[in-house]
Amino acid sequence: MAKSAVNQLSVSVRTSTGKGASRRARRDGKVPAVLYGHGEEPQHLELPAHDFAAVLRHAGTNAVLTLDIAGKEQLALTKAIDVHPIRRTIMHADLLVVRRGEKVVVEVSVEVEGDAGPDTLVTQEANTIEIEAEALSIPEQLTVSIQGAEAGTQFTAGQIPLPTGVTLVSDPEMLVVNVVNAPTAAQLEAEGAGEAGEAPEVGAAAGEVEAAATESE
Repeated sequence: MAKSAVNQLSVSVRTSTGKGASRRARRDGKVPAVLYGHGEEPQHLELPAHDFAAVLRHAGTNAVLTLDIAGKEQLALTKAIDVHPIRRTIMHADLLVVRRGEKVVVEVSVEVEGDAGPDTLVTQEANTIEIEAEALSIPEQLTVSIQGAEAGTQFTAGQIPLPTGVTLVSDPEMLVVNVVNAPTAAQLEAEGAGEAGEAPEVGAAAGEVEAAATESE
């Protein structure tokens, strides 16, 4: 479970906003953020970039943050982050106000464990499912065991074991994991031969285009 005690961040209130102010904050090792929810006015904050990234890395994006805002404690969830496409640094964060005992709806990752039966191929159709849980009791991840599963076995969202107090929000019939027959060597060879057989057709088509271009000259 995500624990707020180890996710404490001392944050500061932003006195100026806009792209220029955000760039200056990032240069100073801060992450511009907006805190909103429960009908309160949005607060523009600056989070310590290194500490914030460490919390997300070790506790996950569903970790409850304990924000120290000018000496006042506020619990929050990370709702969205913008990441730089090259440097992979956090550019901005949206935070949601939460309260102790409050239930929230979040997406949680699903991990597959175990080995399916022989001659099978396992595909994970959904990496996350949506659940409702108390803010301080959100599971870091959910696990489904495929140990010994035979071809034709399917695991839906409704079959994923949930901790006590956690309820499923996603469609229980949503396919999460599918176990099928692994392709045989003969099937792979036939598929390869089929692709090779299509090559002359591509060449012929190219030749036809070239001939058409020549005729048009």
